[in-house]
Amino acid sequence: MNVEITGLTRRFGSVAAVAGVDLRAGPGVFGLLGPNGAGKTSLLRMMATAMRPSSGSLRLLGRDPGGYGPRREIRRRLGYLPQSPGYYPGFTVAEYVEYFALLKEVPPGRIRAAVTTAIEAVELGDQKKARLRTLSGGMLRRAGIAQAIVNEPELLLLDEPTAGLDPQQRVAFRALLRNLGQRATVVVSTHLVEDVTAACAQVAVMDRGRIVFRGTPDGLAASGGGQHAGDTPIERGYSAVLAKARS
Repeated sequence: MNVEITGLTRRFGSVAAVAGVDLRAGPGVFGLLGPNGAGKTSLLRMMATAMRPSSGSLRLLGRDPGGYGPRREIRRRLGYLPQSPGYYPGFTVAEYVEYFALLKEVPPGRIRAAVTTAIEAVELGDQKKARLRTLSGGMLRRAGIAQAIVNEPELLLLDEPTAGLDPQQRVAFRALLRNLGQRATVVVSTHLVEDVTAACAQVAVMDRGRIVFRGTPDGLAASGGGQHAGDTPIERGYSAVLAKARS
């Protein structure tokens, strides 16, 4: 298991953004589905070692991130795309991705090839010399994904990764996710049910800081109630799980 979480909480004053989450994930693509404000971003930030838990147990890649040495090793083997990543407007795409390769201690002799591979994977090869300030929102998002995968991470955390992508780019990205999931643990936080259906082998639904469903996309679809015009089975299942959790 590359992710082992037990009783994890994160409080902001009197508000429990994450309220006692238990979660385990091994290799493959794992979907974290939930409405805005469910606590997904706070959970991913703790998994990315960007924020400390208030309580509970968290082990990543077999290590406890509470110590400096283990935390540094986790970060070296981790890829993370925040919901609102910071960009350096004057950097080119290649410089931006190279910067993160250096931060993640990619061996110097491998950096150029790693940067090229990551940029090509997100279909930005023809924009590698473009300044970030000149890119569209969708292209910036793809550059963010490239920095997250430049070190070939064993644990990849993506917060709303398809935001700003057009439908064709989303299809290509989901194919990339499935490929990455063959050798890494990929956790995708999203409020888009179609991302889970297309790319994830396992899914958890989060609401009000808690996991209210854990299983496969097919299992989530089977949780649905009566049919409504325009709804897919998994959308009905998702709505039913949320309604049950709030009743």
